[in-house]
Amino acid sequence: MATFHTRSAARLMMAPSVLLLFAWMIVPLATTIYFSTLNYNLLSPGDHAFLGITNYQYFLTDPAFFDALINTLLLVGGVLFITIIGGIGFALLLDQQIYGQGIVRILAIAPFFVMPTVAALVWKNMFMNPVNGLFAYFFRLAGMEPLDWLASIPLFSIIIIVAWQWLPFATLILLTSLQSLDEEQKEAAEMDGASAFSRFIYLTLPHMARAITVVILIETIFLLSVFAEILVTTNGGPGTDSTNLTYLIYSQALLQFDIGGASAGGIVAVILANIVAIFLVRIVGKNLEA
Repeated sequence: MATFHTRSAARLMMAPSVLLLFAWMIVPLATTIYFSTLNYNLLSPGDHAFLGITNYQYFLTDPAFFDALINTLLLVGGVLFITIIGGIGFALLLDQQIYGQGIVRILAIAPFFVMPTVAALVWKNMFMNPVNGLFAYFFRLAGMEPLDWLASIPLFSIIIIVAWQWLPFATLILLTSLQSLDEEQKEAAEMDGASAFSRFIYLTLPHMARAITVVILIETIFLLSVFAEILVTTNGGPGTDSTNLTYLIYSQALLQFDIGGASAGGIVAVILANIVAIFLVRIVGKNLEA
């Protein structure tokens, strides 16, 4: 009986925060769904006609949608590839006993604390600028013509910028996992004559599998909504070469003033993001149960 009253009191005390959180989520979502059914353009004030699913049809059949969807998948996949491979490499490096290890680790995670807009501006003007950028300087030293990164390979350039920001996160998680590996297992494998490569493949990498899965899950959720780096560097161009779903929705809402179409795009993006999240959560669950 006491346990029942304790649980009831706990639920009663949690109720206000749960209801507030629910309202905080459901009100914007309901408003977005409502706007997505209207002919709502800021350049045409007045009555907004009900269109039903017409906005969704226009958004899903827009050629820019397929370009944005492919770019979104390439962006997420490219950043994950770089951060996982690079994170494992940096984790192995930082796990070694070196002079100034603490300072090196702090410097390694520093990019994660740089705001996306600042990071994009730094890369755009200091590294990828075809005239005064650092990469252009090295190209000239090698006797080659400097590459206009953001014009020639815009999506790959954004992948590099975003990966640079997320690499410290992956490194930190993977380093934590690596340091939890039992030293006795390492010593036993070494005494049995296993090479460094074999120890990495059959001992270290399986031990880091759960941490890698968690990194993939967390990064994917955030990478689906990359926006600031695209806005600051390429504005989605040239054409739609670097436009992802988030930037496409932004351009419809604030550049074309089509609130109805942008709202429909937002709902589509939310549905796609939830599908990906559910798929990844199931993978994480299976991995953690293994």
